[in-house]
Amino acid sequence: MKTHFTIFLLFVTSLFSQAASHKQQISSPDGKLKVIIEIGDLIRWSVLDNDQTLIAPSPLSLTLGNQESWGIQPKLQKVSKQSADNIITSPFYKKSQVIDQYNQLTLQFKGNWALVFRAYNDGVAYRFRNLSDKSLTVVSEEAVFNFDNDYEAYVPYVHARDKKNKSFEAQFFNSFESTYTHDKISALDKERLMFLPLVVDVKKGKKVLLTEADLESYPGMYLNTAQGNHSFTGVFAPYPKTTVQGGHNMLQRLVTAREPYIARIPGKQDLPWRVVIISTADKQLANSDMVYKLASPSRIGDITWIKPGKVAWEWWNNLNIYGVDFKAGINNNTYKYYIDFASQQGIEYVILDEGWAVNKKADMMQIIPEINIQELVDYATDRNVGIILWAGYEALKKDLENICRHYADMGVKGFKVDFFDRDDQEIVDFTYQAAETAARYNLLLDLHGIYKPTGLQRTYPNVLNFEGVYGLENVKWAPDSVDQVTYDVMIPFIRMVAGPMDYTQGAMRNAAKRTFAPIYSEPMSQGTRCRQLATYIVFESPLNMLCDNPSNYKREPESLAFIAQIPVTWDETKVLEGTIGENVIIARRKGNDWYIGGLTNWTPRTAELDLSFLGNNVYQAILFQDGINADRAGQDYKRTAFSLGAEKQLAIEMAPGGGFALILKQQ
Repeated sequence: MKTHFTIFLLFVTSLFSQAASHKQQISSPDGKLKVIIEIGDLIRWSVLDNDQTLIAPSPLSLTLGNQESWGIQPKLQKVSKQSADNIITSPFYKKSQVIDQYNQLTLQFKGNWALVFRAYNDGVAYRFRNLSDKSLTVVSEEAVFNFDNDYEAYVPYVHARDKKNKSFEAQFFNSFESTYTHDKISALDKERLMFLPLVVDVKKGKKVLLTEADLESYPGMYLNTAQGNHSFTGVFAPYPKTTVQGGHNMLQRLVTAREPYIARIPGKQDLPWRVVIISTADKQLANSDMVYKLASPSRIGDITWIKPGKVAWEWWNNLNIYGVDFKAGINNNTYKYYIDFASQQGIEYVILDEGWAVNKKADMMQIIPEINIQELVDYATDRNVGIILWAGYEALKKDLENICRHYADMGVKGFKVDFFDRDDQEIVDFTYQAAETAARYNLLLDLHGIYKPTGLQRTYPNVLNFEGVYGLENVKWAPDSVDQVTYDVMIPFIRMVAGPMDYTQGAMRNAAKRTFAPIYSEPMSQGTRCRQLATYIVFESPLNMLCDNPSNYKREPESLAFIAQIPVTWDETKVLEGTIGENVIIARRKGNDWYIGGLTNWTPRTAELDLSFLGNNVYQAILFQDGINADRAGQDYKRTAFSLGAEKQLAIEMAPGGGFALILKQQ
């Protein structure tokens, strides 16, 4: 049963004298975090945790097209404070309810604008607010995050499509998929942009994660260190002036010129939240809810038609099925094989990835002769399986309404939309347009080649998943030097804090460190089989892929049975252990049952599980753990079943690049 109560404390002060600078302050509900806002000729904000400075005084401002600036010579008119203690119902999330407790400070200034600051127990956020009815042109935004020392940071650099051109313009065209660089702030490349989230180690056991939330009708924020050795500064792609169709198979829009401004915002518009999440232990980051809490509430009334689930997927495995009497490829016989497999295993969806529409036409109504979508939809419907269609950004955008209507009428359940590869205002606006239009036709969305989530999955819960992650697809072509295993134990504390990840796991060919090789047509994972199983628990993913082919899964019935029955949304999440770049152990509850997954880097380690939170309940346990030779043969694993009674302590060995998956069914 949902409970809801809000306590408002309103203190209003009008007509401030601006003769001298003065300070405003807001604290977290537990009193440990303090946000101090200094208002003088400029506005500067800082964040303290007791006496430790987390964000040093940092300027903020907005420059508008009418030569007006918000934050320069500001005239404060009114101050209001508010406290809230709510429970948010979150049906497609890592927990069914989210506690939303914060203190809020709103500073209203002459010129019809305001600054809103929120303080949670685990972080702070601020945003600009346009109080005018008029639309405004935003020329630039000053978003600065100063630190008081040269701390180490974990950052994902932009990998620009044009690798020879180091301009920011070239870097604005990217897929938002990178591994992490770990270095001092002063040593970071000042010519390269970093996308969000990123993490700064401020010592004393604390980490600061920087990101944004509720990004709507505005460009996404990159960060750069060119302005100071201990500082990150926001960089925003200007609004596109002219674009041309091009890129991957003519499915993208390439910007050929940009306007001298970053956004046009409507009246009464809130700008995105600038978010600082603070942890006193790494494991707290992996269970943060701040981005979800800061997002706008759902704009969909009836959500009963939204069905998260697992997906049998053919692209990663290159349609390499075997033991059949037809030629595998992009054709109806092959997809019927995937549908039959999904139906037999209780898997909810099959994706038709790239290739079903005529190549280089960017037209979703032009279908290759080998594919009959209506026949496949009917065949799947008879077997309780839904069909999801892959779509390029340009192909969907140019006829969005008709495409949604046409394929919804046909019985298609949703689209996997790819190759956005930008986050300027034009792209951000389209993600909302696509989400709203798809929702009207009861269609799901899975967004690829896309920027990190900023809460859209709460506002439009038919958007179930996002890429913006260096997922398993990269092992098909990345150099041997790419360390996917270490990346896997970094993303739960960085990228996953922003929201769900379509990492596309589930490989049945698993390699130890010295035996891995990138192979496009018959790919393998880095690390062990149990690592792949554990990611279905560790990684948040409400629309979760089975990346390998049905023929391989059928040869591995124990692993297949585990994947097929794993939930994709959860009632409760606990992070039991975790250190960025080293290991992570996450426990998730669905109903009365618990699922616990653990990952390590290339260092073997013993997971010491304290399961006393389970109380006196008795559970039937199924454990998948690395086999004794998993350090040599990644596919080596051991499955055991046992009863877990009063003794709630377990020790589980993990091989190099290994993991474990534990299912606990309450008796």
